[in-house]
Amino acid sequence: MLTLYWILVVVMVVGIIGAVVPAIPGISLIAGAAVVWAIATGFPQSALIPMVVAIVILLLGIGIDFLAGYLGAKQAGASKWGQIGAFIGLIFGMLGFLPAVPFGGPLGPLLGILLGSAIGAIVGELLYRRDLGIALKAALGIVVGTVVGNIIQGVLAFATVVVFLVFTWPYR
Repeated sequence: MLTLYWILVVVMVVGIIGAVVPAIPGISLIAGAAVVWAIATGFPQSALIPMVVAIVILLLGIGIDFLAGYLGAKQAGASKWGQIGAFIGLIFGMLGFLPAVPFGGPLGPLLGILLGSAIGAIVGELLYRRDLGIALKAALGIVVGTVVGNIIQGVLAFATVVVFLVFTWPYR
């Protein structure tokens, strides 16, 4: 049981990293590890509380994912075209279709997502409004919103792991 516990803690640490770095599962890894621990220990209260917290944070994290970029774009005055362009660019960047990001590693997907979103927002705004100033402002808003969202998710992920450790240490 001790081996399982430490494996799950390592998975949760990867989840903290993934909450900040796109392309690595984040809070979902933490929630999955908490569920596995609860099942493995027969659902005692010491495992049930961290599991519920992790699931609530997972749902909150999904909401943050959707809202952060949108609110950043909205705050910067992006149109629907800019928001759609940012979403398409995010997909292209995440999948590595941007020649602007020729290197891999952990920063490749992050830069791909940020650059893809920004380029997509610029293209969308230029197609709709034909104003480079507005397009650049929309792109900046989306990038800032995404980065802030990732930071918030990282803090929530860390807090979730702390709750898990507090309630399960030394695994009860």
